Amino acid sequence: MYDVIFIDDESDIRLAIEQSFELEDISARFFANAEDALLAIKSDGLPKVVITDICLPGLSGENMLASILHQDPDVPVILITGHGDISMAVNALRNGAYDFIEKPFPIDRLIDTTRRALDKRELTLENQELKRSLKASQTLGPRIIGDTPSIQVLRDTIVHIADTNADILLFGETGTGKELFARSIHEQSPRRDNNFVAINCGAVPENLIESELYGHEKGAFTGADAKRVGKFEHAQGGTLFLDEIESMPLQAQIRLLRVLQERVIERVGSNELVPIDIRVIAATKVDLKQAAAEGTFREDLYYRLNVVTLDLPPLRQRKEDIPTLFHHFLLVAASRYGKSAPAIETQQIHQLMSHDWPGNVRELRNAAERFVLLGRLSQFGSDPTTESREMSLADQMAEFEKSLIEQALNQCNGSIKKTMDRLQLARKTLYDKMQKHGLDKSNYKSE
Repeated sequence: MYDVIFIDDESDIRLAIEQSFELEDISARFFANAEDALLAIKSDGLPKVVITDICLPGLSGENMLASILHQDPDVPVILITGHGDISMAVNALRNGAYDFIEKPFPIDRLIDTTRRALDKRELTLENQELKRSLKASQTLGPRIIGDTPSIQVLRDTIVHIADTNADILLFGETGTGKELFARSIHEQSPRRDNNFVAINCGAVPENLIESELYGHEKGAFTGADAKRVGKFEHAQGGTLFLDEIESMPLQAQIRLLRVLQERVIERVGSNELVPIDIRVIAATKVDLKQAAAEGTFREDLYYRLNVVTLDLPPLRQRKEDIPTLFHHFLLVAASRYGKSAPAIETQQIHQLMSHDWPGNVRELRNAAERFVLLGRLSQFGSDPTTESREMSLADQMAEFEKSLIEQALNQCNGSIKKTMDRLQLARKTLYDKMQKHGLDKSNYKSE
């Protein structure tokens, strides 16, 4: 996504502004008319700032202003106006425009106004994020740790869906934290004061799964010596988490589909219908659509569960989060075992970053616990002594430098100026180091 959208039907002006913005490291996209710009916004989302000429072929700049502010009243819209359009520009200010610039204008004026508008939008977005973070921090649920784009998207999605009743499907490899995400959704929902009930569908014997889920009456089968409330009833008013849903027997899937559709259950051995008010979050590590095609999972149940699907990334795809996650797990383990959290050295961070973590976050947490107990990293990746012999000090330093620059570029969405400020490097120095490590800023811009 670009920071700025610029609209002017004069090609010479567009070319001049494009060159000036590129020199100032302002990411922008240029259009000759408002219609094309609105189509791009519909596809890619709103930019941080919109700059538009008032007099355009087709939709005018005033129409563009009204459309943008209807979508988000906090987006700064800068109007470019000729002398005869001053009264229209003043009226547009009353209607919510950020500023107007009269033609012909010095390029410094436009750049200064654009930067102020970008700063204003950044502040607005930061305040919105702080409010979301505050809302999340006020709940008692587990924190979702990480700053990579995929985790930020997941956090934002949870904020938007948590207060709905939509059932949710979590898809992710073993150890990616599916139950943690489910608990986070529950704790940010109006159901937080009621039970969060988790059951692993693969851990329950096939002949007992319906009794576990729906309960049974006394005498319903051999060994049913008393009435028992099942997981669905126990979750009344709250959230039921069905882990490893792909392991549920096909016969049990038929009944589950009916329960999800009708929101009533029958205990085993009973004819009484019990209404239920719960949210169901299911989790799987396999492609359920493919499983349905292969006949191992009911297709109708897949589509019933697939209202909202959250894809949880494996740890190897969010390596920038590893140091933060490991430090968090160190503190938790130190508190649990009554020990001090040991300091971790640069070479050990490199060892953590070099591992692919097939066990994902769960494997990282176990590594942190062993580090607290044993004072060293062990049982994963290559032996650190061997690795040190194979990699010279200069190579290790270069690798560490590359990871720091990558992390900064990622956090700054590819902005060279912000990365310079974060790393306290001159522009030329940063560009030289990026070229040395084969880094391209375009790879770190958020889509």
